Amino acid sequence: MDSAQLLIVYHSHTDGSRQMAEAARAAAASQAGVEVRLLCAPDAGPDDVLAASGYLFACPENLAAMSGLMKDFFDRCYYPALDRIQGRPYACLICAGSDGSNAARQIARIATGWRLKPIAEPLVVCTHAQTPEAIAAAKQIGADDLQRCRELGEAMAAGISMGIF
Repeated sequence: MDSAQLLIVYHSHTDGSRQMAEAARAAAASQAGVEVRLLCAPDAGPDDVLAASGYLFACPENLAAMSGLMKDFFDRCYYPALDRIQGRPYACLICAGSDGSNAARQIARIATGWRLKPIAEPLVVCTHAQTPEAIAAAKQIGADDLQRCRELGEAMAAGISMGIF
């Protein structure tokens, strides 16, 4: 690693997770001393993971699990990064219809295997989408929830920049 870098990897079917990741990125980018990279899960790979100082993972919970393309990101990156990123900080953002805990738990298990250090509880935003139409509809994340995402992004970037994490 040549410089401090926060990698935000996200996947979003209905735009909720993207909005959350963008809010975190915008606030993180306001911190001096850390580069912030925002990548959609299919575009992120092992080299991106290895180059980062810390991670923010954002995805929806679909059928009580993290989204398939987010899982694909972890599948492609897990072994190439294993034993090479231990101790680095991470947090996660989950956009869920009702719960979000299973997706957060899956990410935590992967992060445990990588020996990453959680720096915050999973930030879960519930959209309360329960009908097929509401589940498939584009999401609009509320201002208060976006503010929580900004605060987490800013805190991660500040902690990485200052060497706290």
